[in-house]
Amino acid sequence: MGHRTVCWTACSRAFRFLVDRVVVRSALPVPTRRLAALTAAMAVVAVALPFGLIAALVVINAGLIVVALVDWLLATEPRLVGVTRDMPGSIALGGRGVVLWRVSNGSRRDITVGLCDELVPSLHPGNRRAVLEVPAGATEAAVTTISPSRRGRFEPSVMTLRVEGPLGLVARQGSREVPGLLRVNPRYRSREEAELRINRARMAEVGLRSTRGHGGGTEFDSLRDYTVDDEMRRIDWAATARAGRAIVRIYRAERNQQVMCLLDCGRTMAARIENEPRIEHAMDAVMMLTHVATRLGDRAGLVAFDAEVRAIVAPGHAAGRLQAVTEAMYTLEPRLVESDYQGAFVATLSRFRRRSMLVLFSDLAEQAVTESLLPALPLIARDHVVVVAAVADPAVHRWATGVPLDAEGVYQKAAAIAALEERRRVTFRLRRLGVTVVDEAPGTLAPRLTDAYLKVKATGRL
Repeated sequence: MGHRTVCWTACSRAFRFLVDRVVVRSALPVPTRRLAALTAAMAVVAVALPFGLIAALVVINAGLIVVALVDWLLATEPRLVGVTRDMPGSIALGGRGVVLWRVSNGSRRDITVGLCDELVPSLHPGNRRAVLEVPAGATEAAVTTISPSRRGRFEPSVMTLRVEGPLGLVARQGSREVPGLLRVNPRYRSREEAELRINRARMAEVGLRSTRGHGGGTEFDSLRDYTVDDEMRRIDWAATARAGRAIVRIYRAERNQQVMCLLDCGRTMAARIENEPRIEHAMDAVMMLTHVATRLGDRAGLVAFDAEVRAIVAPGHAAGRLQAVTEAMYTLEPRLVESDYQGAFVATLSRFRRRSMLVLFSDLAEQAVTESLLPALPLIARDHVVVVAAVADPAVHRWATGVPLDAEGVYQKAAAIAALEERRRVTFRLRRLGVTVVDEAPGTLAPRLTDAYLKVKATGRL
């Protein structure tokens, strides 16, 4: 028994050594379609041979195995083939990007290389695979497109290469570590609306009447001669007396004010509206408000929270503030927990004490507002301008105003009317406390919220 055990152990070690040295380190052998076609053709030939079928098959199969083994041994090892992946560093949700693969051949003969990349399905790649004919000493490239349907951080790292032998019967297959990074940012649908608001506010600053009738601001800028379009209250009587002609004051919107976006990432923001979570529409409004505020010289920041604070971007007005806010949000997903408004307000006030416009992005669910938000509002309502921005569901409005066709439609309409009445009660209670409420449907929330900010800015409430 001892002799047999020693022999068995030696054979096992030899087999593991062979697998490690020949198979693993030289890459796994993979038969190709050409080998399958050749095998089928030789089977037909075996039938036509004059001697026995079994003997013919044994001879043919032995020959195919020898040829395939030689082809595999002569194939270039995947670890000797250079491969890189170029992909965009960041892309907006729903946008399109290009992934470029480059394969270089450092050997002395032409090779055929198949590659497969580790691109997750939510990136919706046009193709994860490519086959390249790479001449000796050359580099070839292949491309595919991606169109992400989910935000977040993606780090593809593994690429599988399959290098065919000279005869194309067997290929060597192995995996390579090719690290990559892709950030899928929130969709910024309201960019054009943001530019429109910025231009409109700048026209008001130079004394032109904006299409919404906003004033020219509250901060004194300069004096000029009176024109028929000027308001009488703008006349500077002391300057008029000195100059002997009517002189008016020119005002501009105050700069370096502070706007803080408080983004709720709790359970109420996980509800889907128009096939997207409510938080996606809120993020669009956050980006538009940050964009407009920083372009008009104000400071903007972000605090994202649920049961705990998850991200903080200090307020600033640098050119990269929008990018900083976007990068802070792109990995945030709503969690099915109750949001701690008081903890978020305390964290905000402890870090940023300056009087600010605090914009809370949440929902007007009566239970959450009554039990959590209203008790916490006194912390911020006295010293700050508070705005609550909520995403309304257009489907609920359609159900409430539509004509039901069956019993299910009647119950649906009754539930929709009750939900709208609940939001009206919550809105009324918040406004009684001096809170501005912007409750709008997706697509209109961001512009309406920005208009509310511009109104606060123009009337000097900050």
